[in-house]
Amino acid sequence: MAPRPIWKGQIRLSLVSIPVEMFSATQSGASISFRQIHRESGKRIHYDKVVDGIGPVDKDEIVKGYEVGKDDYVLLTDEEIEDVKIETKKTLELVQFVDTCSIPPLYFDKPYYVVPQDELAEDAFRVVRDALRQAKKTGLGQLSLRGKEYLVALRPCGPGLLLETLHYEDEIRKSDTIFSDISDAETDGDLLDVATQLIEKKTAPFDASNFKNHYTAALKALIAEKRKKGGKARVTVEDDEPAPASKGSNVVDLMATLKKSLEGGGGGESGEKKGTSKSGTSSARGSKAKTTAKSRSTKASGSKSTKSGSTAKAPSSRRKSA
Repeated sequence: MAPRPIWKGQIRLSLVSIPVEMFSATQSGASISFRQIHRESGKRIHYDKVVDGIGPVDKDEIVKGYEVGKDDYVLLTDEEIEDVKIETKKTLELVQFVDTCSIPPLYFDKPYYVVPQDELAEDAFRVVRDALRQAKKTGLGQLSLRGKEYLVALRPCGPGLLLETLHYEDEIRKSDTIFSDISDAETDGDLLDVATQLIEKKTAPFDASNFKNHYTAALKALIAEKRKKGGKARVTVEDDEPAPASKGSNVVDLMATLKKSLEGGGGGESGEKKGTSKSGTSSARGSKAKTTAKSRSTKASGSKSTKSGSTAKAPSSRRKSA
């Protein structure tokens, strides 16, 4: 079944208007949702709309209300809300252009595909798309959708355009108070070098197909197993990642763990250089390397405490003397 556009309108750039259609770029079918069921009867639970002192009411008796005071509302019908005329309901005007990488990631909300409505609109559509691509710019504008006016960003995406709704500035929570408990202590230089090498070793081009939703897969396996066994089954999922280190681990333990991780399974970069694909095994090897490193870190810290202990703590002592 072909997807249906969720919005039809026009993109306007100065005096040029381009009829377009917009489709959701994501789908919810990949996730699992649950219904609330009455355990004894196995029937679905429904919720009634209830008014205090009156009881259940029908849908056609319900209107929207904006609260202006305690128990005081301004009532609006769906027709009155729909009749509100604002230009951004049918027109997305590109009012500003910014560098594509200049929008902070936390402002992005949801993506949509944008295509021309018909062949007559394709020429102008291609001109805007290719101009944005050549200039490496993203267009900004505002669009009304589902009862809300969104700030949106428009940029090239393959043969089409990608529209992404953005959060407004006042919707972004400030991080000052959240990050305030993190100390500004200087990072140990030796540890930083080893961690940087580990990152470089595991660096590879982004490929979303390398990552699967293990939780959803486990739920589907549990559901399938319960159907086979008449409602009784249990599926366990082993965690590939080792338990996090305790806060009491010292610098020597961290250094040993990082070095062991560096010596472990190759990352994406090394796989590309050798001309072999390691996407299927690198994560497993990395997990084993981390587990091995953690199990040996205690021995390493004990046997090398006299040799490497003073070396690892040298940076902090230099800072104090400075």
